[in-house]
Amino acid sequence: MKKRIGSYPRVRIEGGGRGVVSQAGAVLLVETVRKAGLDQAISAALAPWRKARAVHDPGKILLDVALSVALGGDCLADVGTLRAEPGVFGSVASDPTVSRLVGALAAAGPKALSAIRAARAETRERVWKLAGTAAPDAGGQVIVDLDGVLVLAHSEKQDATATWKKTFAHHPLMGFVDHGSGGSGEPVACLLRPGNAGSNTAADHVTTAQLALAQLPKKYRRGRRTLIRTDSAGGTHEFVAFLAQRGRWLSYSVGMTITDALHQAVLKVPAPAWTAAIEPGGNIRDGAWIAEITGNRLKGWPKGMRLIVRKERPHPGAQLRITDADGLRLTCFATNTADVPIAVLELRHRRRARAEDRIRAARATGLRNLPLHDTAQNQIWLEIVQLALDLLAWMPMLALTGEIRRWEPRRLRFRLLSAAAQIVTTARRRHLRFARHWPWADVITDALARLEALPNPG
Repeated sequence: MKKRIGSYPRVRIEGGGRGVVSQAGAVLLVETVRKAGLDQAISAALAPWRKARAVHDPGKILLDVALSVALGGDCLADVGTLRAEPGVFGSVASDPTVSRLVGALAAAGPKALSAIRAARAETRERVWKLAGTAAPDAGGQVIVDLDGVLVLAHSEKQDATATWKKTFAHHPLMGFVDHGSGGSGEPVACLLRPGNAGSNTAADHVTTAQLALAQLPKKYRRGRRTLIRTDSAGGTHEFVAFLAQRGRWLSYSVGMTITDALHQAVLKVPAPAWTAAIEPGGNIRDGAWIAEITGNRLKGWPKGMRLIVRKERPHPGAQLRITDADGLRLTCFATNTADVPIAVLELRHRRRARAEDRIRAARATGLRNLPLHDTAQNQIWLEIVQLALDLLAWMPMLALTGEIRRWEPRRLRFRLLSAAAQIVTTARRRHLRFARHWPWADVITDALARLEALPNPG
């Protein structure tokens, strides 16, 4: 018996293998594109940019780049991973063709952006109908979270400037539809801004909210069924007035900065007025209390606004601020939701922290850096990133169930999308055979069966 050397078995490397597809699990995303009708919508939207006698459709090119980003790519050239597997992804354009299309769309400016966004909005409405009870509006309300994100720049790209965190970056403002605790979220807005853009710029928040509302089905673009949530950056007079404007009547839950006047008002709240905060299960949250501030603090704000403050014991190691009181951390938010206990409203606002999870997923899906130099080109890149995130949200919503539906992009790639398979052609049809020993092969095949059972678009 020969002595084994090392911890792993030795294998011989040979080239020339045939019939094996790497990242075959990406067929889940391809089938999602087909059932959602995204390929048809994006192709029709980008038809004006298709040149006469062109071999490749601009919509297919953009979707191919989005698929490569969904699989973990972070630049235009990563579309080459799809080009290597024509049996799954079809004919994929060359790198120069992809680059020329992005340049042409960037040169078209708002016209191209509007076309891409309109196609996404049309597809989103169809996907939500297909999802049924798994859709984010199944409960009768849609929640949109707005938050800023710093995207570091490692070279002098256009509009990359010094930031308040002493870094060199861009500062886009993003919006995500919250899928709740049972799923992830999908992007509905991304406004590219210079690195020195203010966190609480009301005009940028209004623009981002308008972009987000345009992505929702028409019945959710106004009215109380749509809730806009932000941190304290959205707590400005102009932005709150926009949300509460007559005829728009949106619900809102926005963080508010603890000013000295508000701090003094909190100190005057009598002890019996404080109510214990609650956890998602309904249990009392240890060491946290909430109260509603009334009176002069609401002057100058839209009618119907409620001001709710929370005091809580800080986490170990947390540093208190000058606006905190009695060793307790103070936070505040405003809402126009009436006839609901303040403990429930505070829990709803606290769940805005899910936006940080969405940003983490976005960073892992093309938002780690902006690979192009010009701002207009990077805005197209952000649309591609949003397409990729849409697919990574729609596929679990339509095809996965239970805990698996909550998997973030990194886990989806590692366990499902990266699975290899053997491609076999019989009776002029292609079949993918996943390895039986792969622990999540059944998850992939079950998900594909659910997608195939959905009606085709049109």
